[in-house]
Amino acid sequence: MIRKILPLLLITFLLTSCRNDDDNVDFDTIGQTFEISNVDFISPDGFQAFVNVVVPNNISVFESDVPLVYVLDPAASAANGVDVFEPLPRTFFFDNGGFAQYRFNFIFDDATGIFDLDLVLESDDFDSLGNDFTQNQIFRIVIVPSEFAETHNTDNLNTVLSDLNLD
Repeated sequence: MIRKILPLLLITFLLTSCRNDDDNVDFDTIGQTFEISNVDFISPDGFQAFVNVVVPNNISVFESDVPLVYVLDPAASAANGVDVFEPLPRTFFFDNGGFAQYRFNFIFDDATGIFDLDLVLESDDFDSLGNDFTQNQIFRIVIVPSEFAETHNTDNLNTVLSDLNLD
């Protein structure tokens, strides 16, 4: 009797474990994350500054991927006792009517396969921004397949990392 049941159980196990049906949980998505610290923005023209991001060698980026970029919010982090990252673009409006904005450019050169990511800080009066905007900024970058970015909430870094099973 066991000789008849054991092969049947083995075949059933193999057929069900090899299915690609994830029951609405995406186990096939591979996300990658890295952090850039001590980012300094220096504006030669008084309006905006660019910082080119060097992607670590162990991270592969494809044309169909989407970068999600978050900046550390020091005030919210201090108030909560944990790192709080805000998604880009992040805009600040000041009492004098001025503004500052962190944003990023994502460029993928299909001919060379080179991925380029520029972090940008712009303001209507860059020279009046304090060091808390221009010096020692920390960014976290998550690279995800475009399908993931279209179907998941990307406004919260912790939710993105959780959905991708990343630390």
